[in-house]
Amino acid sequence: MTTDIADVPARLRHGIVGTGFMGQVHARAIAAGGGELTGVASGTLEQAREGARALGAGQAFADWSGLVSSDQVDVVHVCAPNAVHAEITLAALAAGKHVVCEKPLAVSVEQAVKVTDAAADSGRVAVVPFVYRFHPMVREARARVAAGQVGRLNVVHGSYLQDWLLGADDDNWRVSSATGGPSRAFADIGSHWCDLLEFVTGSRITALSARLATVNGSRGSTSAVDTEDVAVVQFETDAGVLGSTVISQVSAGRKNRLSLEISGSAATLAFDQENPEQLWEGRREGSLLHVRDPQTLSAAAAPYAVLPAGHAQGYQDCFNALVRDTHAAINGENTDGLPRFTDGLRAVRLADAVLASARERSWITVENH
Repeated sequence: MTTDIADVPARLRHGIVGTGFMGQVHARAIAAGGGELTGVASGTLEQAREGARALGAGQAFADWSGLVSSDQVDVVHVCAPNAVHAEITLAALAAGKHVVCEKPLAVSVEQAVKVTDAAADSGRVAVVPFVYRFHPMVREARARVAAGQVGRLNVVHGSYLQDWLLGADDDNWRVSSATGGPSRAFADIGSHWCDLLEFVTGSRITALSARLATVNGSRGSTSAVDTEDVAVVQFETDAGVLGSTVISQVSAGRKNRLSLEISGSAATLAFDQENPEQLWEGRREGSLLHVRDPQTLSAAAAPYAVLPAGHAQGYQDCFNALVRDTHAAINGENTDGLPRFTDGLRAVRLADAVLASARERSWITVENH
């Protein structure tokens, strides 16, 4: 199945499955991108009605199946618990919808392969929101690496740190593998870090060694936690570069700190998601601090700097850009860097390798397709 551009409505109609925090972020991005939120579905009809009122949706659906089959929906956003991502996405693709599915794309490699193949066969635009790609200074870092300004890559490292699950009383559906999948911290936020590393450097992780820790063995309504709070991963890329990352949802005071540092033979570039207006560049002869200024950014980064310098952009702006580029892709335009289901499958393969490495206490080769 392919998309006939002549059949694409002037204003794309979106439906969201899940009206929690992520559903709200998606709804704002849809509005910013000129789309129409025609419907939402949630755990119950009453929750869907509340979500429809809060998000400005035209209709509340009693269940997700009604939303994905509606002829009033062109694009389905899957923001439900991880365990049902694959089922909802497969149904949406079968109904001829474009899909934006939150990561993880699925909770097993087998499911993720099935979903990715279905998307390819459908001809629809299928996107996973690795939204940190849309920070202008990330695009700037990527352009500088590609242009050879960093030189030969020597080492890469960083972390993604949060504290929202620090306490033993902090609970969420993601904590249980039954609803969140077998990996939590790595699949949830470590996937973002690895995607950013591979997106910026153009290199892929080929082998890794991981250790996992569950700091809080029980939480609130979850009597026995069976997913990790912390992941520490060392790895090697297809360019022979060594690196490491620390992933944690129990680091006090760290709210959403994704940091990535790339060191080459000529320079080092460092990006911090909590300070996204700047990109640090270090050289032997001195250091520079690049600011998000559309008049000085590279041609690859400038289109994502939608505000003048000094007017801060952030996380929601990244989501707005992702939905805007999704609209462009549906309309047949080339969208460099739009994360597709193949990128979502890649993240599931990495999470699976991390779990295997921690279980076997050995290095694991990561499939590179």
